Amino acid sequence: MLWREEGLWRDEGGQAYPAFLRLVAETLWNRRSLEAGLRDLCHPQMIHRQALAMGYGPAALRDEAVGLLAALPDLAARSEDVIWSGAPRLGMLGAQRLLLQGGHDGAGLFGAASGRRLRFRLLADIYAKDRRISEVWAVRDTGAILRQLGLGVSDWARQHAVAGDPEGGPFHPGIDQPGPYTGQGNGNQWGAAFAGLLERIMSAAFSEIAAQYDPAARMAYPGGVAAQGPGGAERFWFGLRAAFPDARFRIHHQIGLEERLMPPRAALRWSLTGRHAGWGPFGRPSGAEVHVMGISHAEFGPAGLRREWTLYDEAAVWMQIHAASGLGTAPRALAAE
Repeated sequence: MLWREEGLWRDEGGQAYPAFLRLVAETLWNRRSLEAGLRDLCHPQMIHRQALAMGYGPAALRDEAVGLLAALPDLAARSEDVIWSGAPRLGMLGAQRLLLQGGHDGAGLFGAASGRRLRFRLLADIYAKDRRISEVWAVRDTGAILRQLGLGVSDWARQHAVAGDPEGGPFHPGIDQPGPYTGQGNGNQWGAAFAGLLERIMSAAFSEIAAQYDPAARMAYPGGVAAQGPGGAERFWFGLRAAFPDARFRIHHQIGLEERLMPPRAALRWSLTGRHAGWGPFGRPSGAEVHVMGISHAEFGPAGLRREWTLYDEAAVWMQIHAASGLGTAPRALAAE
């Protein structure tokens, strides 16, 4: 049960904040309450760090929703999970995983209507206090959308990149602003274990994958890719590190959570910052300075990591590569869609 008293969440069963974030998703994506609803739920100076752009206030969420809903008029969202930490008096942070589905029946961000049905995920870390969201870090699987439409991710990103305008494109540390949330998660063992595993993997200890992943593990990766077993995880993480061999991998936030009737879970927000200096999923090394915003969720079982959802926005990475190469063609307003 969830209710409000003196500006605080009161909680029965540890589900108050997840219920709040499910309400936010319902309000935004399913009810389409993009004015009064968002004003009630979001702080006027909310910071919205989305992989493709950075925005402020409820208008940032509204503009993102309008752009998607114009292209996918019957878009609907389901909240698959919320992995949370914090306390009402200090504020709560929830790592939310959304599955969105809709028909490409409108013209707009992804070109002329095709009538195709799309399915993609959005992962976000959301900080709120007194039932108002003040910071968001969000990653959308734009690559999955484009591939289902038969569009090339690199080509689409080139059309939307802005050469020579570091503030008009994807999020990177150079345009970040400080917000009210200064936490780094919690000290739960499962969050620490997942963080340690990814840090070792990105330090080239790829043997950790076979040792720590369940042989029957199932993974969901950018581009709508579904992978299985340690081999699938190895291909993904090896490819990402190969493309950015000298980039700095950093974990910004980690949560571990144990709840009744649920497997142990963990959520991480991380980044990879450095030069595109190697072959991998982004083709020929370009030398471009790139910031990859990533979010990962995991579930654990008796044989190790049994499920993983990792997401970064491929289009945001390609936009940075094309902009650095001087190949961006879009006006600033288009790149901020």
